[in-house]
Amino acid sequence: MLADSFGRIATDLRISLTDRCNLRCSYCMPAEGLDWLPGPLLLTDDEVIRLARIGVERLGITEIRFTGGEPLLRRGLPTIIARTARLRPRPEISLTTNAIGLARLAEPLHAAGLDRINVSLDTLQPAVFKTLSKRDRLADVLAGLAAATAAGIAPVKVNSVLMRGINDGEAASLLRYCLAHGYQLRFIEQMPLDAQHGWRRENMVTADEILAALSPEFSLTPDEPAERGAAPAEIFLVDGGPARVGVIGSVTRPFCGACDRVRLTADGQVRNCLFAREESDLRGPMRSGATDGELAALWLRAVAAKLPGHGIDDPGFLQPARPMSAIGG
Repeated sequence: MLADSFGRIATDLRISLTDRCNLRCSYCMPAEGLDWLPGPLLLTDDEVIRLARIGVERLGITEIRFTGGEPLLRRGLPTIIARTARLRPRPEISLTTNAIGLARLAEPLHAAGLDRINVSLDTLQPAVFKTLSKRDRLADVLAGLAAATAAGIAPVKVNSVLMRGINDGEAASLLRYCLAHGYQLRFIEQMPLDAQHGWRRENMVTADEILAALSPEFSLTPDEPAERGAAPAEIFLVDGGPARVGVIGSVTRPFCGACDRVRLTADGQVRNCLFAREESDLRGPMRSGATDGELAALWLRAVAAKLPGHGIDDPGFLQPARPMSAIGG
């Protein structure tokens, strides 16, 4: 098992398939974009599947989430998902995406074995979407969401980040939209993972503020059982249920003590925390002929060194050198 010194067991593997993205969301990267990883540094499809297999067969991984950058930009994504679905024991397979291109890919992805999907959607206003992402693509995102539902992918979750003075007045409208379409909404506190290192705590819309913004229109009660385990979201019944909304207070309500995640970057580095300052290389040893057992041992050592928490509240906290697009969510 991928155990750390604090007794946590990593069973949820996040695999980034690319650092590239077709949006330029301000909380992730600058408008001019970033220098992408050179192609030879990226894991090949066979390397991705080999490491996924080692994780599942030898290290107790039970869920694999493909992320980016934007994973829909990875050529052959349906084939990667299909090969992952053939692993035994079969892991649960999910995807985090901005949904641009999902209208075309939703059915092939579901047929390949995709179980769940999370779509980033921060606003329902085209002008605000363009301001946030520097692209006029809101219609494509909404079409992708609809296509995921039509393809039978369930649940379809929506991730929203509220930013002060930009879209923080849209909490209620986003929830109304998701309720009307059967999507499961999760609000996420903005985290210090932007490439510009411009994050400031005072500019972050907190979990408490999100709940306060929803309360005039909706009755929210904690969903029982209160014990959320490793789940990042606190779940609330909307107007008594069955509809629900989640709030992920990564900064003000951290869940590090029950974290069960481990990350693999697109260039084959293990990260035992989203905010880790150090990485452990699997690509180099793999390409130099390391056996499955040797790679598993390297992975075990990487996770064993995991710190107790992300440390955002520590006076000496430093953002990781990589931004979110290069880490994988």
